[in-house]
Amino acid sequence: MIIKLFQLEKINKNDFNFYLFYGENEGLKNETINKFFNLEKSKNIFRYEEKELLENKDNFFDSILSKSLFENEKLIIISRVTDKIVDFIDQIIEKEIDDIKIILNSRILEKKSKIRSLFEKNKKTISLAFYADTSLSLANIANNFFKEKKILISQDKINLLIERSRGDRQNLNNELSKIESFLLNKKNISIDEIMELTNLAENYNISELVDSCLSRNMRKTANILNENNFSTEDCIQITRTLLIKLKRLQKLFFEINNNKSADEAISIFKPPIFWKDKEVVKSQIKNWTLNKTEDLIYKTNEIELLVKKNSSNGINIVSDFIISQSDRSNN
Repeated sequence: MIIKLFQLEKINKNDFNFYLFYGENEGLKNETINKFFNLEKSKNIFRYEEKELLENKDNFFDSILSKSLFENEKLIIISRVTDKIVDFIDQIIEKEIDDIKIILNSRILEKKSKIRSLFEKNKKTISLAFYADTSLSLANIANNFFKEKKILISQDKINLLIERSRGDRQNLNNELSKIESFLLNKKNISIDEIMELTNLAENYNISELVDSCLSRNMRKTANILNENNFSTEDCIQITRTLLIKLKRLQKLFFEINNNKSADEAISIFKPPIFWKDKEVVKSQIKNWTLNKTEDLIYKTNEIELLVKKNSSNGINIVSDFIISQSDRSNN
């Protein structure tokens, strides 16, 4: 069944267990999922990648069929969904399993998409498209943020933030979080400070790729490499981003070796590590040591030189390197 976003709040959640959220606006999707399904208070939340689920169908069935007297309703979020999963999801829908809610999160789907067609035609399922934000809607988000913080800001600065978020409210909210931390003891921010603090939106996938690699999440690393058309120019950006995050990790290990806990080292780090990144950084600390980090800094510099000498094969060189470093068995 097709619905609009404003209609979602009017439906009875007890009448629907299956939801397809598709489109390019990841920020609005996340806001909607958090609000509509009350994620802050939900305890039984399970997250899967489509590829991970398809490789472990039996385990997934066991998990949704198993019940406990002490468990509330399960919320299952499946990311990076494509038509490959349509038959499997159709089987689950037909079983009419109680006490689960399943959200499929997909990028843009064409009208002929099988998974989209399944959810649009079935009266027991919800299909909801999330279109890109307009400049006006992003400006409203930014203006409301600064108004709430009682900070005067010019339209030029708002426009710069919108430009650097590339039409994605998730990117914009990430940058506003950084600015909020920066403005703890200040009431204004300059254009230059915004330029220094914020990322261009195209760097987000590269940052996520590097974070997944350093967290030794090989499956997610491979998914990001497969789903993005990184160019030859991106290869140097990937190695530079990896070096920046490795040097941050190196400094954290220096603090930890001075009898500080990981939490203490992260909390005093300069520039600040923002709250949304802290769990990722903790995972990286668990997967590396100071010696291994310094060794990888050396190897990354070598890879960057190799890419510059073999630019036509750069993406293959970098991809193989990133995948090998994300492998937990590569110690």
